[in-house]
Amino acid sequence: MSRHATTQHFDKLSTSQKPRNLETQKHRNLETKNIETIMNYLSPSTPLPKITGSLISYFSNMVKLNGGTNLAQGIPGFRPPEKLLEIFSQILQKDIHQYAPGCGNKKLLEHLDAKYSNRPSTARIFISSGATEAVSLIYTYLQGNKGKDFNAMSFSPAYESYIHLPQIFGNNFFTYPTDPEIYFDNEDFRKFFVENKINVIFVASPGNPYGKTLSREKLDYLIDLCEEFGSYLIIDSVYCELYFNNEPPYYPIERISPNVFYVNSFSKRFSITGWRVGYFIFDESHFDKISYIHDYIGLSSAAPQQQAIAEFLNTDESRTCITELRNKILHNLAIGNERLQKAGFVCPQNDGGYFIWAKLPEPWNDSLRFGLALYDEVRTAVIPGVHFGKEWNNYIRINIAREEDEFIRGINNLIEFTKRAKAQH
Repeated sequence: MSRHATTQHFDKLSTSQKPRNLETQKHRNLETKNIETIMNYLSPSTPLPKITGSLISYFSNMVKLNGGTNLAQGIPGFRPPEKLLEIFSQILQKDIHQYAPGCGNKKLLEHLDAKYSNRPSTARIFISSGATEAVSLIYTYLQGNKGKDFNAMSFSPAYESYIHLPQIFGNNFFTYPTDPEIYFDNEDFRKFFVENKINVIFVASPGNPYGKTLSREKLDYLIDLCEEFGSYLIIDSVYCELYFNNEPPYYPIERISPNVFYVNSFSKRFSITGWRVGYFIFDESHFDKISYIHDYIGLSSAAPQQQAIAEFLNTDESRTCITELRNKILHNLAIGNERLQKAGFVCPQNDGGYFIWAKLPEPWNDSLRFGLALYDEVRTAVIPGVHFGKEWNNYIRINIAREEDEFIRGINNLIEFTKRAKAQH
């Protein structure tokens, strides 16, 4: 597929995953405002409110301030495992409230050392304040070696941090469209990579907002390319446990080298996004400089949370809770895909993660206006696709990691709003 391809590739695909044991549920009775409110936002001639910063924060804050159903931000709607909370409560009574070691809790590092025993002997593990800090720390370090003469890229649709980190540092940022069937064509991608003199590739597997995973063949190809040209690959795997196929995704831990960084987190798998505990694996040749930067912009992740996670990982519940979480998300995915597609949305099949990536039905092609009108009318928040690239302005991202009743309420609101607005179009 050419890099000049558009989102039409997505329109050909729809998920084959079907809902299990669906119960017929009545649509929630919505408090309908004057229909002019909808049409004002959906009309291209109507001025939009001034929005600065992240659309994810904007729409999530609308719900936090005014109420409603939040299918916007990637926040799980589930309680953390009870055993983890019990351990955490006990730890809070201990003398563990000061700074943790900069590179991480000893017990937690020992667990990760055993988990990733297949990594090269030169690969180091570093605890960070979530995966976002890990990605930011790595990027800060890498671009610092070249300054503004630094070119970054991600596959599109791209997660917001990948887009905005290069902007913050005044670097160039490029995107290459994800092919739903093959992810990318090797020959065409190589041409794109060389022409744009790419220094670093961001790749999320499963992705956000579009939950595709990369095969072993594709990841190995990217590593070979980076090693050939002295570039870097940052692999973001925060959704690695939340896969929808029979086999977990492949991650090239055994190929960690000076050119490859691997990032992960405990936030999504244990529903503790507010705890901010992640980690990354990288070659020891980078350790001194990364540790130096971390000392002055991050210092350490919270000590009680690290200790609680370390102790929880030694329990049976740490393993069973993942299966339960995955099943809940799969169930919502099936419900959402079926109902949305019946309502005219196009939902490309994805491989994992927290989200449905849905193309708006005709005639809607402005995701921001659609999202604003949706929230104003039925108090349901989603993320406009334009947040992940201008070419995705006719898509929305929907969080499926919520309790079933809340998720179904949000989906029904979304479908009912679409029907009513379309009838007035």
